[in-house]
Amino acid sequence: MPLTTQQMDQAMDRHFGFEAADDIEGVLSTLTGDVIHDVVGSPAGPTLGPEGARGFYQQLFADLADGEIQGLRRWHGENFLVDESLWRGRAVGRPFGMEGGNRPLAFRLLHIVEFSDDGLIRRENVWVDFPAIMQQLAAS
Repeated sequence: MPLTTQQMDQAMDRHFGFEAADDIEGVLSTLTGDVIHDVVGSPAGPTLGPEGARGFYQQLFADLADGEIQGLRRWHGENFLVDESLWRGRAVGRPFGMEGGNRPLAFRLLHIVEFSDDGLIRRENVWVDFPAIMQQLAAS
């Protein structure tokens, strides 16, 4: 039975909540055992399973701090959603290979998320506004 729009929104908000809290185990608990996690453009490419995604989240949480997600738009289909968000926080490490210097950072994200019937994320494709990140972190 397909998920309702409300169920998908709750599952996505839960996932984002764990990310905001830097809670790796929480984030991984929102994923199916065979999840495909794909940050488009990442040199590592797509990963398979929660353990495959673990390294990405460990690095992300070391590089970014005080993150807040502002939802901009969501579109829903049968067991999938498209989410456009704005992330704001600080670049404390080397996010995406660029020196953060503990500077403020803001960038847009586009998620395409497919859910299993039990509300877990089966596939997560993420597009990050890398030009905005590079522009902000390249500034002296």
